[in-house]
Amino acid sequence: MLIYILKSVACMGIFFVFYKLLLEKENMHVFKRFYLLLAIAASIIIPTIVFTEYVVVEPIVTTEIGPPVLAGYDNIEVPATLEEDVLDIEPILWNVYFFGLIFFGLKFIKNLGQVIRRIRKNPKQKSASFIQVLLHENFPPHTFFKYIFLNRKKLESNEIPAEVLLHEETHAKQKHSFDIIIIELLQVVFWFNPIFY
Repeated sequence: MLIYILKSVACMGIFFVFYKLLLEKENMHVFKRFYLLLAIAASIIIPTIVFTEYVVVEPIVTTEIGPPVLAGYDNIEVPATLEEDVLDIEPILWNVYFFGLIFFGLKFIKNLGQVIRRIRKNPKQKSASFIQVLLHENFPPHTFFKYIFLNRKKLESNEIPAEVLLHEETHAKQKHSFDIIIIELLQVVFWFNPIFY
């Protein structure tokens, strides 16, 4: 499992460096979106690929002399103290992993619950195919599926630029919330991988 994790982190690191060096400043937003999603999928799949090479061994003809005789070496025993001193760390690592999985899973559920509460508790106004959720808190504009979260005072006083509204509407149209949920779920499963963050 450790080898898989290291290979996955290495693949993700290579894809991320490529993105930072060549793609980050480009304006091909749809291409960059799919590149990042495919890079994550490839980083999970590539380490599982195993190439097997079969070697044909020619039989060696030998003449039988008889079984070798080893005098005094019939029973080789490992001292019991050596067997007892070995610490099996694998169960400890699995426990740490599952504690992290539970912790980050609960954090994901909590964040999702906060978004749903904001949708339910705040006033909403429908515009075209989107629903603007008017917040009292001073959060930056953000989107969750067809819901666009905006600060009520800034919206009413026209402090939110039209470009920002268009940007958030584009996120809603292109369903970027699916990307975010996929990444968040992968962060729960691969919480130990720093490149996911």
